[in-house]
Amino acid sequence: MPSANRDQTVGNGADFVAQAPSGHVFSSALGSFPTVTGVKSEKSVGVRAFGDGGILGNNEYTLQVNTNFFHSAACGSFTNCLAWQQYVMSTNTPVSLTSNSLTGDTEVFIEYWLIDYGRHTGANICPSGFIDGGEDSEGPGDDCVQNTAATDIFNGQIPITDLASLTLSGSAHAGGTDAATVTFDGEAFSATVADKFTDIASGWSLAEFNVLGNAGGSEAEFNTPVSLTAKIALTDGTTTAPTCLPPSDIDGTTGETNNLTAGSCTTTGGSSPFIEFTESN
Repeated sequence: MPSANRDQTVGNGADFVAQAPSGHVFSSALGSFPTVTGVKSEKSVGVRAFGDGGILGNNEYTLQVNTNFFHSAACGSFTNCLAWQQYVMSTNTPVSLTSNSLTGDTEVFIEYWLIDYGRHTGANICPSGFIDGGEDSEGPGDDCVQNTAATDIFNGQIPITDLASLTLSGSAHAGGTDAATVTFDGEAFSATVADKFTDIASGWSLAEFNVLGNAGGSEAEFNTPVSLTAKIALTDGTTTAPTCLPPSDIDGTTGETNNLTAGSCTTTGGSSPFIEFTESN
């Protein structure tokens, strides 16, 4: 499964993060790659800092739209607790969070978290609907996690050479349903979850998107040379241009990376605000 990382950015600093205008939150973020140049191959490789984990090999990668960490109503009275949500397309996924068997197919799902929830006792302290992932590395509580049922997109791994034909969107609606939707060759595939599990809609102010390694803090290693333009189209109830936050040690939230380096980022307002950034090797 994709992994949390509260200490470093996505993509080894390869991406920018979109920030909503002050006082507003995102209800959706749509990620795409309008320009893809030179992509011939990709493989997911292990990273020593994450124990060389992940689903490794050729055409093993994820697309991810990730929210920020924040204390939401779903945390209840536990002040250290942080909600977090990942909208994920994976070219290979475990059958479940508790299984080592892989589906072998490309799927879309939502992974949702309450990080550092409660106080660790050795027993399952997570709310109903979550798996207790064990003691949090930084606080007194446990990390509670769950995946939605995954929706099949493709039998096998979608080749990385089809990257330009893929989009991934995440949406969140207070009191309603959150959805991850992948379009591939013009067809849409979705997975959903009730927003009440994380209350992510109440505080989603940062959105990040990229192509990354497949789970376990792995890295998507591209052939050389490769150049991509990534676009994040955003809905926040305004026509104001979002802010581009440059790669830093505090804005990224996932442990997976790629071997590309960030270039420039531009922002656009209007009826469909978005940011675009370049990355290359």
